[in-house]
Amino acid sequence: MSAHPTDQRSAASLRLALIPGIGPQLWRQLLAHFHSPQAVLAASQQELRQIQGIGLHTSRAIVAASRDQSAEATLALCQQHGIDVLIETETNYPQLLREIPSPPNLLFLRGALRPCDALAIAIVGTRRVTNYGRRQAQRFAAELSRAGLTIVSGLARGVDAAAHQAALDAGGRTIAVMGSGVLHIYPPEHRSLARQIQDCGALLSEFHPHHKPSRGTFPQRNRIITGLSLGVIVVEAPAKSGALISAQHALEQGRGVFALPGPVDQKNSSGCHQLLRDGATLVESARDVLDDLGPLCNEIPQSDGHVIRHPAELGLNPQELAVLNSIPTAPTHLDTVIAGCQLSPNQVLSTISALEIRQLVRRLPGQQVVRN
Repeated sequence: MSAHPTDQRSAASLRLALIPGIGPQLWRQLLAHFHSPQAVLAASQQELRQIQGIGLHTSRAIVAASRDQSAEATLALCQQHGIDVLIETETNYPQLLREIPSPPNLLFLRGALRPCDALAIAIVGTRRVTNYGRRQAQRFAAELSRAGLTIVSGLARGVDAAAHQAALDAGGRTIAVMGSGVLHIYPPEHRSLARQIQDCGALLSEFHPHHKPSRGTFPQRNRIITGLSLGVIVVEAPAKSGALISAQHALEQGRGVFALPGPVDQKNSSGCHQLLRDGATLVESARDVLDDLGPLCNEIPQSDGHVIRHPAELGLNPQELAVLNSIPTAPTHLDTVIAGCQLSPNQVLSTISALEIRQLVRRLPGQQVVRN
């Protein structure tokens, strides 16, 4: 019996991903030229050398990879442990992550990704968290989870663990992007936390499922944390914290960067204060984050049937939501909105003012209003 085409493509993608030197840019060049991973592996050295960046060593490695059986063994391991392989060219790959400058060629996933995870915020910070930092990470994660955002972090000690656990305790979803393989939980004391995250979100890694962490894998995974998110909140970070690398990735990816101020005599505050001097948004509450995030590129469907166009909509009360849903994306007269809301004119007008402040609607000449 022949292998399923999806399995063949996954095996071919794995073979390519396991070749040293095949990074995101070269991966895209190869697929643009040959159209599929299978065709890349079937190409001759002469054909491969026509691609810019493919030298003698890399072309030989690609040809040799076509005979390598380790990809099939990895796929069998994934099937045994319920691990999904997400390939950058497939539809189940996270769209937000696909848009960053260097998305991983593939990801290993334990748990599940849902459409609502496109509304995600990263919370990062130091491993040596203070009581203040832990409280703030828990507060922001819990409030944003209850608002409907997925919390993304790195499963590390300190701020990461506090954010993941608070999201779970609030009944929300959370994603852990790991600096190790999804079958090698690090740090080991977070195995129980990882199981909870797998049940109520996802464990993600670009490394082989049994890959052990190293000094370089943690900064590498940071671009994925921010790439999955609309923005990143830095809770506590000393001057040389890895959380500042995440903030830099977020800036390069066009994501929002938020920072919490802290005590001026604490070294854990110095990184956040530097971010604030450099233009990061100071936040004191979940509302600050929701209001500052910009409009979404795509509408995100919710479980109750509504669609979200702007993260600030997640924190609206029922009256605000009723007025917003009565305002279409085409200019509409205020009288039409008032008639559709079944609220008093004063209630509608005051609510529209509140929605304007949150940049969800705009007033236009001629007593008209439009949804942003």
